[in-house]
Amino acid sequence: MYIVIEGQDGTGKSTQAELLTTYFKKQGKEVVMLEEPDGDLPQAHDLHDMILARGYQLEPITNVLLFTAARVELWRKIAEPVLKRGGIVISARNYWSTLAYQGYGEGVSRNKIIRITKDLLPEKYFKPDYGFILVVPDEVRLKRQSGRGKNTETFEAKPDAFQQKVNAAYPRIAKDFGLTVIDASGTIEEIFAEIKQHLV
Repeated sequence: MYIVIEGQDGTGKSTQAELLTTYFKKQGKEVVMLEEPDGDLPQAHDLHDMILARGYQLEPITNVLLFTAARVELWRKIAEPVLKRGGIVISARNYWSTLAYQGYGEGVSRNKIIRITKDLLPEKYFKPDYGFILVVPDEVRLKRQSGRGKNTETFEAKPDAFQQKVNAAYPRIAKDFGLTVIDASGTIEEIFAEIKQHLV
């Protein structure tokens, strides 16, 4: 089973992915959690760092290519083997993030992003068994982010105009790909309970 939890920065994706991972492990299932596009894989992490941690000002299409390369490494080396053994992969983000940030946010053609990703990743990657998008009002999201400290080398630090484009992108992506939208402004326990209700 392949589950993806998506959303803007500050919506609680990683927290919910971790809870789901623990939930399935307690049932005795093989489960791995990914945090795309870097995860715990060194080569994927290095590719991710070229975009976010090195302070480079890269072209938007370069960001697409590097993020996609990192995803290929994570999928081939971690996710695919687990799925082939009948295990569970829970991913905080997938290429929908690239559609939101590099597509709607940075202006790269949506069709180009999809074409590049489909050229490099298998069909299963595009068809999670469950896909969720977490959404919260801006004031809630910004309050959560403020607790992390300011990091000027991430997309979180981009101007408000960019953040508004990304925010507007996620409802469109949910509609286009038939994803379940979860109001993530409640407590961690409430959000987790709602996610579990959708897992049949």
